[in-house]
Amino acid sequence: MNSVTVRALLARGMLAGLGAGVLAFVFAYFVGEGSVDAAIAFEETNSHEHGGEELVSRTLQSTAGLATGVLVFGVAIGGIAALAFCFALGRIGRFGARATAALTALAGFLLVYLVPILKYPANPPAVGDPDTIDKRTALFVLMIVLSVLLGTAAVLLGRRLAPARGNWNASITASAAFLAAVGVAMTVLPDGDNVPKGFPAADLWEFRLASIGIQAVLWAAFGLLFGYLAERVLEPRPVRGRVSTLAA
Repeated sequence: MNSVTVRALLARGMLAGLGAGVLAFVFAYFVGEGSVDAAIAFEETNSHEHGGEELVSRTLQSTAGLATGVLVFGVAIGGIAALAFCFALGRIGRFGARATAALTALAGFLLVYLVPILKYPANPPAVGDPDTIDKRTALFVLMIVLSVLLGTAAVLLGRRLAPARGNWNASITASAAFLAAVGVAMTVLPDGDNVPKGFPAADLWEFRLASIGIQAVLWAAFGLLFGYLAERVLEPRPVRGRVSTLAA
């Protein structure tokens, strides 16, 4: 794949990420904001510090602030996933552009988000000790890095085993090795969950489900949008007028 094609796919990946970010923002606004409001209300009720003027209003946070964060994240993830698509195309099987885009999006959702939150679940912004936020962030990023590296190693292991064991057996072996390695990593890494006592379990559960839903919408939308755009780059349809001229 030449550099011109890679640049074209990168631009379309970022565009698809932007579109996916719009859908994720809509989902986050209508589904996730209720649990965030509940977490803020809990913090205000149990905080010993009262008074003071908030620098950014809650309305601005839940609209422009949320949109900016989700859209920037979508564009960034779209660009990275597009580069991963360029690497994966033709290397993980005889899949077309749309199928490879879908598999890339699925791998991104699993490795970048779902596996890490099994160890370090998402908490509402107002929940947790602020003195430990740097530690919790570092642990979560470390889990993402380990998940991506272990997932990449599992793919390489499956490719190496495929000629001797067949694709099915190689995939099962590689998946089992990935799950075992992730299990070891989760056991070794320290716990980072520090939800305060008395926080409503229903609100926490609702927030975590919404968090998973936001990521699922983002990655699914990206896979569909980018698959369509990538196919137009890699498998362009002939111009009808040109075909007619050549046929004449």
